[in-house]
Amino acid sequence: MKATRRGFLRSAGLTGLGASAIGTGALLAGNDQALAAPAGPARVPADVVPFYGTHQAGIATPAQNFFQFASLDMVSSAPADLRKLLRRWTDAAAAMSAGRTIGSPSPHRNTPPADTGEALGLSPARLTVTFGFGPTLFTSNGEDRFGLAKHRPAPLVDLPAFSGDALDPQISGGDLGIQVCSDDPQVAFHAAHDLIRLAHPIAEPNWLLGGFGRTGNSTSQPLPRNLMGFQDGTANIKVEDTAALDRFVWAAGPASPAWMHGGSYLVARRIQIALGLWDASGLDTQEEAIGRHKVSGTRLTLMPSFAHILLASPRLNGEQQILRRGYSYTTGIDPTTDTTAAGVMFLVYQRDPRKQFIPIQESIAGNDGLSTYITHIGSAIFACPPGVRRGGYVGEALVG
Repeated sequence: MKATRRGFLRSAGLTGLGASAIGTGALLAGNDQALAAPAGPARVPADVVPFYGTHQAGIATPAQNFFQFASLDMVSSAPADLRKLLRRWTDAAAAMSAGRTIGSPSPHRNTPPADTGEALGLSPARLTVTFGFGPTLFTSNGEDRFGLAKHRPAPLVDLPAFSGDALDPQISGGDLGIQVCSDDPQVAFHAAHDLIRLAHPIAEPNWLLGGFGRTGNSTSQPLPRNLMGFQDGTANIKVEDTAALDRFVWAAGPASPAWMHGGSYLVARRIQIALGLWDASGLDTQEEAIGRHKVSGTRLTLMPSFAHILLASPRLNGEQQILRRGYSYTTGIDPTTDTTAAGVMFLVYQRDPRKQFIPIQESIAGNDGLSTYITHIGSAIFACPPGVRRGGYVGEALVG
């Protein structure tokens, strides 16, 4: 059994400042005999979200407080390299989700450590890692690099242009997507950092974004507020509602091929908020744009026709719903406005984007009260396969 980050440091008396007094190689070494678990049923610690299961963790998981999202493009066009990368990522994600270091320590101190080490001594903090495959993994510039074109799911469409989009190709798309969530920002960064590092030289990073401030998606958590000051997640699917997940989130036939059954389709949109303009707007204007009272979160009695929650409601969109796992982000100061450059990374999971995200966004874009204040600047879509069995790897049914 491999040592946990926190458990190893505690058992060795190396928590706190004492840990810095020994070498990296010693920190990464395990002590299987001293840490052997007593006989009896295994218990999952409260700060651990199991990596293996029917569905990938990080979808129907109560949202954590911090995230990192990485997009990568394949450099190699060899199917064997793609399989190698997915195995490598699976092993690393499973270890980190359980609070373990990745790889094995090298006996040579001048060799780079297998684990970059910034999460040593930290709890896993409900770390989840969710992997997805973009449309360009199946066909890129008309080329079927990995022999996967015939397996591309019909719901994995190229997203159309929407009114008001100002997409930057430098922060859009990707062959592979990795969503990392945790209640500790350093644990989330460590996972994204090591997974990007482990991809070299098979794949290279395309873009990366980190953030905070979850969207509410669980009845077990209080509703958070977004950067506009409103509660976020009031009408969201709750992860405890298994019937809604089966109907609106988990992929199934006949629309999706067998390798995607139990998976989900992720649309990732980076949305920039004109905070200066929003901050200068009156409370009535803000509440009418959203359709709710800012402080209480209750719906407006007189709902304007352009209210965001009205145009996004299932009633006006064929009773369709989506599971949101959005996060706030900031990238500093916008040099053109001298105001905070910030927004939301809109992460939404669904059974079929053709019936859910796309028509809903077409209904909203340019029409709702928020359109004055927000601009979609990044966009990507990924097919996130089902969960991983022990001994297997993510996407095995597709590329194995």
